[in-house]
Amino acid sequence: MRDNTKLIHGYNVFDEVTGASSIPLYQCSTFKQTSIKEGQDYTYSRFGNPTRSALEEAVATMEGGRYGIAFASGMSAISAVLLSFNQGDHLVMCKSIYGGTFQLVNEVMKRFGIEVTFVDETDLTAWEKAIRPNTRGLYLETPSNPLLQVTDIQRVVALAKAHQLVTMIDNTFMTPQFQKPLALGVDVVIHSATKFINGHSDVVAGLVVTNDEKWGQQIKLQQKVLGGILGVEDCWLTMRGMKTMGLRMDQSARSAEKISQLLEDHPAVKKVHYPGLASHPGYRIQQKQATSGGAVLSFELADQAAVYSFAEALELPIAAVSLGGVESILSYPVTMSHACVPKEEREKQGVTEGLLRLSVGIEDTEDLLADLEQALGKLKPLF
Repeated sequence: MRDNTKLIHGYNVFDEVTGASSIPLYQCSTFKQTSIKEGQDYTYSRFGNPTRSALEEAVATMEGGRYGIAFASGMSAISAVLLSFNQGDHLVMCKSIYGGTFQLVNEVMKRFGIEVTFVDETDLTAWEKAIRPNTRGLYLETPSNPLLQVTDIQRVVALAKAHQLVTMIDNTFMTPQFQKPLALGVDVVIHSATKFINGHSDVVAGLVVTNDEKWGQQIKLQQKVLGGILGVEDCWLTMRGMKTMGLRMDQSARSAEKISQLLEDHPAVKKVHYPGLASHPGYRIQQKQATSGGAVLSFELADQAAVYSFAEALELPIAAVSLGGVESILSYPVTMSHACVPKEEREKQGVTEGLLRLSVGIEDTEDLLADLEQALGKLKPLF
């Protein structure tokens, strides 16, 4: 069964009791028990809910995993995974990373005595050199946010296995549609389902998928005791969005590829970061481990003044902090996704004042190209 078919028929998408073509919203906090003498599958919605279970089954199916766990946000999912480690443990993480994850590491995990070393995610030697006797896991985000750096998943996994370490990956940008990390040997996969999986900018949600029974139980425990559960209406909306994920992602990725080519050739653009471009340093690796360059790209203009002029001239993409909606979304990492990262660290990562991130929606490609062209036309050529 291929992915688009699997999105409709690959899990319990229809209600078995009534035959309804959409899983019902079990909008309840508690469930009437048959007897107080013994337990049952559902007792209290923090512990489990049929609507949420359906979503968890769905994402596990799409990732090829045994266990799926849904959270109230992408950061809740990331936190559940990273806070599963213990005081004194050490993790190695990619340096080009989502700002919220960076903040979690530096402002929360430090207080719990969990150490982290950030490395150049493109350099396998850097990953290996950072491993210590107390290292317990390697954390990847590929392509990374917002610079679209590509990490060789299989080589990092091989390194982790040689040292008996767990591997974790944020797969938000690619979704299970374009990249399947579990099949590449990764232990734990994380998604901000707020983005492409839901795809309609009307839900905040996070998902974790694993094949490992121990990790499945641990993340389920984190969901229950920390209480970061996804509400049933948001579960239902996410499942609704998932049904068209394949079609949406294909259209957005096709447009993103053409947009990246336009930007790369334009004299007002300094640099384009998109792993679907042959000029991207990680292009060959991306071709090996994913089926697309994805629907997100970033690019650098001359300076902040150029960024402001360009953004004001655009007519179609909305300016917003998120990504992955049906509408194209332009973000400014300096004041949005990486605002919580100190300026010195941002610049070290390559997040400059001239950098913009574009999440490409499902609008007609020609209209997006025309809009970008006219906005770029307002800027002075760099060469």
